[in-house]
Parts: sequence; C-alpha cells; structure tokens
Amino acid sequence: MARRSNTDERRGQIVAALQAVMAKAGYAGATVAAIARHAELAPGLVHYHFKDKREILVALVDSLAGYAHQRYESRAAEAQTAEQRLQAYIAAHLAYGSDAQPDAVAAWVMIGEQSAHDPDVREVYQAVLAAQMKLLKGLLRQRFAERGRRARGLDALVAGITCFIQGAFTLSTTARPLLPTAFAAPTLIAWVERYIDGEEER
Repeated sequence: MARRSNTDERRGQIVAALQAVMAKAGYAGATVAAIARHAELAPGLVHYHFKDKREILVALVDSLAGYAHQRYESRAAEAQTAEQRLQAYIAAHLAYGSDAQPDAVAAWVMIGEQSAHDPDVREVYQAVLAAQMKLLKGLLRQRFAERGRRARGLDALVAGITCFIQGAFTLSTTARPLLPTAFAAPTLIAWVERYIDGEEER
C-alpha cells in the first residue's frame, strides 16, 4: 500500500484533533488554537492545510462517514445472509466494539447541530445520510426477500431506522445515564424483524 503523503497525514491529524476537541468543548469551543494545541501543531500550520474551521468540519464529516462505513464493512465481511448484513449495518452504527470511538458519536451529534445553521455543512451532512440510507434500503430489500415478505413502505422504514440511530446518538451524548447499557442495537434489530413479520407474504 502506498504511504500517505505528509499533507494527507497532517490534514488527517488536524481533522482528528477537531473531532477530539469538539467532543469535549463543542464546535464553538473548538477554536483553531485549541485544534492546533491538540494536534501539537502551530496554528499557522492548521491554516496552511485548511482555509478555516468550517473547512476542517466538512472534512470531519467525510472522515466520520468513512469510519462508519469501515465499521460496517468489517462486520459484513463474513456475513452470509441478508439478515446478517442488515445486523452488521445496525451494529456498525449502534454497537460497541474494539473499533469504537466514543468521541466520534459526540462529534457527529454536534455536526448535526451545526448543519442546521451552516448550508455548507448541511450539504455534506445530508449527502452522508443519503448514502447511508441508500445502503440501508438495499439491505432491507434483501432481508424482506429472504423472509419472503413484500417490501412495502421501505422509504418510511429507512427513515424510521435512521431516526432511531440518530436519536440514540444524541441521547448517548446528552443523557447517557437514562439509557440501559448496550440497548440500542438489539432493540432496533428486534423492532425491524417484528416490522417484517407484520408484512404480507409474497
């Protein structure tokens, strides 16, 4: 595998620093100076690689999307059924594991909040969600077929699952003591299977 260029490494270092600082101090608290301190770089070097903090944030959205997709692919690699692939998608988003990054969830929640105010962030944030929802829809269609059920109302089901995942992210960041331990992935998997049970046979 080709070695990453120094520029790519520096940019990745800066993006990772924004993720870590945002998880603790929020987007407003993630100043360029704070990002530079965490990355152990001079502030001028941050500005050399990124025009401004918003540009780092957009890069972070792409980075987190890649991280989520890697988690899915690593879990789906050994899946042999549509059920296992769908469960891999849900677990990649909601289950813990050796590849978990707790500050990634907190950063993603804050990115969602920032996207409400910033059209540039909103555009890339929505693009990431759209790609995830497209993948999820395909996985659900395969699972319905595997169960011999009619796949009706898939768009609404995809939206509902996405809302569950995003809501779980928000509550795990803002109200973790109110949530049972490791409840999200098993609960969502059970709900989806019950939904499929309720559909007509093909």
